[in-house]
Amino acid sequence: MSRNSQACSSALRKPALSLADSTELRVLLSVMYLLIEHIRQECENDNPDWSSQKETFRTELAYPVHNEEPFAHLLFIMVTKFCSGHSPHFPMKKVLLLLWKVLLFTLGGFEELQRMKEKKRSELGLPPLPEDSIQVVNNMKATAPPPYGLEIREQQKRGRRSRRDSLDLYNEKDPFKSEENLGAEEDENEDAEGMMDTESEVQERDLISQSFVGLKTNTEKLTFAKGLPWAPKVREKDIENFLEMSRNKFIGFTLGHDTDTLVGLPRPIHESVKTLKQHKYISIADLQIKKEEELQKCPMSLGEEDVEETPSECLYRAMLFNIPQYMIALLKLLLAAAPTSKAKTDSINILADVLPEEMPITVLQSMKLGIDVNRHKEIIGKSASALLLLLLKHFKLNHIYQFEYVSQHLVFANCIPLILKFFNQNIMSYICAKNSIPVLDFPSCVVRELPELTAESLETGDNNQFCWRNLFSCINLLRLLNKLTKWKHSRTIMLVVFKSAPILKRALKVRQAMMQLYVLRLLKLQTKYLGRQWRKSNMKTMSAIYQMVRHRMNDDWAYGNDLDARPWDFQTEECTLRGSIENFNNRRYEKNLDWEFAPVDNCLQSVVGQSLELPEDFHYTYELWLEREVFSKPIQWEELLQYS
Repeated sequence: MSRNSQACSSALRKPALSLADSTELRVLLSVMYLLIEHIRQECENDNPDWSSQKETFRTELAYPVHNEEPFAHLLFIMVTKFCSGHSPHFPMKKVLLLLWKVLLFTLGGFEELQRMKEKKRSELGLPPLPEDSIQVVNNMKATAPPPYGLEIREQQKRGRRSRRDSLDLYNEKDPFKSEENLGAEEDENEDAEGMMDTESEVQERDLISQSFVGLKTNTEKLTFAKGLPWAPKVREKDIENFLEMSRNKFIGFTLGHDTDTLVGLPRPIHESVKTLKQHKYISIADLQIKKEEELQKCPMSLGEEDVEETPSECLYRAMLFNIPQYMIALLKLLLAAAPTSKAKTDSINILADVLPEEMPITVLQSMKLGIDVNRHKEIIGKSASALLLLLLKHFKLNHIYQFEYVSQHLVFANCIPLILKFFNQNIMSYICAKNSIPVLDFPSCVVRELPELTAESLETGDNNQFCWRNLFSCINLLRLLNKLTKWKHSRTIMLVVFKSAPILKRALKVRQAMMQLYVLRLLKLQTKYLGRQWRKSNMKTMSAIYQMVRHRMNDDWAYGNDLDARPWDFQTEECTLRGSIENFNNRRYEKNLDWEFAPVDNCLQSVVGQSLELPEDFHYTYELWLEREVFSKPIQWEELLQYS
């Protein structure tokens, strides 16, 4: 009740923009949204009447025709104009939803993206992926405690007493334990309990899993899978680092990037290298970076790159020079829709398409508007997070430097602290929010007779135990944060500086396997920087990371001895990456005629026969130009014949 009242009062303080300011535009956007979504659904269902026309529809939306822009780029322009204040009446919820569905249709969803990735690996001669990531996540079980009744919590407490007794013995012997650390230990037990459940706890957890997150579990017999869920991976750089240390230790010199010569090394090192090579993973990005380095070194011998005209390539080319503005605009919308954001006079108004012309005068109308405002913000957060993640994944598959360019501008626009701000709230309350009125949702409000709405029915809301929309947004933001920080030590340090560990630990209370997986991945990135005492106080979180997150061989994430964790490298990392991105964009998209290796046309007939664009007022001074440039100057025919 209070939350809806706050949302309503916050909306009333906004400038005088209402539904009447965007009636025609909302109708057009709604028609386009329904059309594209219907075509997309029919194509996904393999309807033969629509599948034959799928590529035609996709081509019309994705590829520019007659120097026009891709449709998704036009929607990005609308978002930028709204955030810049030039068009504050634009209905941003409908624009973002339409943009998200257009990207899903033209670029492809996550399942199609996986098929495209497998196809591209096959074309590049790379081995197939070791497993399907989504399938592995779906088979995982959540490990954090369920938000259930007091009776279950009492059973959990009785089951924890015996375990806490054994932990207390360790705490007494540990000279580094203090009262503060003991308090942190208790918080850790509350946040990540359930990993060593008793039989009664397992049964209750499985029943809740079926109703809360739809996980299929066996309540009769608890079985544990042998081994870890993920196949380990090794990078080429990891093998090089291992051989470098081994050669320095046993031989006294190194061989650079040579990973085949093992002369002088003992037998166990040979076996270790063999094991590492068995699990070596070469990504598409690695080959793209290597090819880009070759093109930069040998532009003349390798010639011009043959770029495939994919929908992602066309969209990136259209967006290239305005990507910083587009990313800032999307993050502004995400910030305005965050539940922790407070209404400010200088913030953008995202409620132009939700506020009625006449303000509510009764309690029932105020409650209805408050619920609608919160639902409006949730939809904006869902669509903005989904389209950002989809955009990054497709750009990464198309070319790694396209992904890095967008990622770097997101980081420059403070995307990392924004996502942490989003999670710095009562996350369970956000996941279980009930900001929807089922009888007023489309198409129920059209095909059914509306019942009488009362304050009690609005307060009750729907009967779902959680909100899929908010859970979807949280997972998207966590995946986005993982993509921005993976293998980027300077950005990982930002997570540590912004004290993200306690914020992320609170998110483990949500019992959903995929969400917990991406939270644990982010915690794994930071463990080497959080210190020994933090690792000792959060051993259950460390155990969960070991059980659920993929392992990288030779990755001492639990000890903090990484050679890449040198503080003096952080300042140059982003600068080096930015230089590589600029070289890539200049080479592929900015054709500079003054380039050192640009081809020169030496044919006289070709040069003279070129059509030049003349200014509009040239015909007024044409005779004067002839007199000054042609008739009044002598022609050296001998020199002209020599050059011809």
